[in-house]
Amino acid sequence: MDEQFSEALDNLYDKLGGWFNAIIENIPNLGLAVLVIVGSYFLAKYINKFTYRLVSKHVSQDSVSRMVAKMSAVVIVLFGLFLSLGILNLSKALTSVLATAGVAGLAIGLALQNTLSNTVAGIVLSFREKIQIGNWIETNGFSGEVLDINLKNFVMKGADNNVVILPNKLILENPLKNYSLTDKMRIFINCGVGYESDLEQVMQLTKETIANAFDQVEKADDVEFFYTEFGDSSINYLCRFWVDAANKKQELEAQTIAMIAIKKAYDADGINIPFPIRTLEFNNKLGLQKESKETLKQESSKDQSTE
Repeated sequence: MDEQFSEALDNLYDKLGGWFNAIIENIPNLGLAVLVIVGSYFLAKYINKFTYRLVSKHVSQDSVSRMVAKMSAVVIVLFGLFLSLGILNLSKALTSVLATAGVAGLAIGLALQNTLSNTVAGIVLSFREKIQIGNWIETNGFSGEVLDINLKNFVMKGADNNVVILPNKLILENPLKNYSLTDKMRIFINCGVGYESDLEQVMQLTKETIANAFDQVEKADDVEFFYTEFGDSSINYLCRFWVDAANKKQELEAQTIAMIAIKKAYDADGINIPFPIRTLEFNNKLGLQKESKETLKQESSKDQSTE
């Protein structure tokens, strides 16, 4: 019994000694592998910045430059990881890891279809010339300035200074309005005047007022004016014209200037902009008088009977 115990203890010592010798022999390789991983990390950061500056000189889209820079950094980090595993003589383990990663990648791909679709959509959006960072857009019920286009989300900031994060898939599959693609925007003004107004005078005055309020409108004939309907309280019209604008704020500013100018011009010429009015007519006046007389007779008869 003692001999078996001593033999097992000797085997344990030999095993531990072998492990210790292996660690001592691989300390240089371990240190070198750690240096390779750390060096690849800092090299990836430098490559990221360098690639971004290089691509930005040749590509006008900032989102594309960021995408290429991030992908180059990921490649450097993966290369450093594989190189460090090779230094540690783990080539067999690396082969098994790659094989396992292939099988796992297929399973994960089936389970994360939505996430992968967002990633693919992010790559597609990054290479679209008509959607760039800094543009003012409107999509999926939100409007704002594009802040970032990455592999997962589409980030934009609205006029209320709140940040909206949308999946890339929604941006790619739904309609999108980009206000920044053109430097001109058509302004629409809907208004109404009273039925007593001279419609030709209203049309000419409105056109001249808009032409005087905006430098972009060269003459009154450039302003489009159309009467649209006989409303409940007014004769309504649509006025539209072009101004230099590239976002929603500039559009609202132009609408405000036009409305103030039209109101001042109408007040100066005595043109009425009526508010909704409802007139109630009671045509059964006689009927009410008859009913009131009958009720009085009934009340008087009741008083006499009680006496």
